[in-house]
Amino acid sequence: MKDQALPGVQLFQMPGRIAMITGGSKGLGYAMAAGLASAGCTPILVNRNLEEGLAAAKKLEEDYSVPARAYAANVTNLIEVESVVEKIIEEFGKIDVLINSAGINIRGAIDELSPEDFAEVMKVNVEGTWNASRAVTPNMKKNRYGRIINMASTLGLVGLANRTPYATSKGAVVQMTRALGLELAPFNITVNAICPGPFLTEMNIPIADTPEAKNFIVGATALARWGELKEIQGAALFLASDAGSYMVGSMLTVDGGWTAK
Repeated sequence: MKDQALPGVQLFQMPGRIAMITGGSKGLGYAMAAGLASAGCTPILVNRNLEEGLAAAKKLEEDYSVPARAYAANVTNLIEVESVVEKIIEEFGKIDVLINSAGINIRGAIDELSPEDFAEVMKVNVEGTWNASRAVTPNMKKNRYGRIINMASTLGLVGLANRTPYATSKGAVVQMTRALGLELAPFNITVNAICPGPFLTEMNIPIADTPEAKNFIVGATALARWGELKEIQGAALFLASDAGSYMVGSMLTVDGGWTAK
């Protein structure tokens, strides 16, 4: 009797899965949506700018021959997020995957930032992640299946000067991931986080060409370069698919060796 072959790469296939990606129209959010679409998943993009989202969804359909949708919602508004979730469930019957990618960064010394700056970053990065997770949980519990992927950061694990709002928010996302992972595991819902290092996203373009940033990236990462957007896709696909079914409350670093140093 021959041994059964292990499923291997088949575990990464996602036909019939429905994924909601906040902040999915650009940057890492779009890259992850494209990664899931390449595996047959239906990506649903949720951002504040509907036109931007519709254009991104159209490109996903053209590039990967999967249905894609876009909805407008501000993740800091729970009512708006719940409304989008209801629309997705009405059309597709379920939400299998949530990727919480919406986020902002306000940099500066603590005595130069305002309380409003700090509160805004916390509201989007922490409250927005909590809102979207709360909104999809009832449907995932009902189906006894779900994958929630939070976008934390290396700055949720290590510190960096002049980043108190962002580092604080991502540290909170790390702990939210652990707590929610324990809470939802009995329902076959896994909650994990990706901790990206320095990726050249729209958020980082303003500082990318400064001498300080160039020197920092070379010194901080073992690979001595910025991450490319496509390099986040493997981590997202792993955690979103059945390949990552035994991962709960984990922080998957994709940081070019930053935290290893």
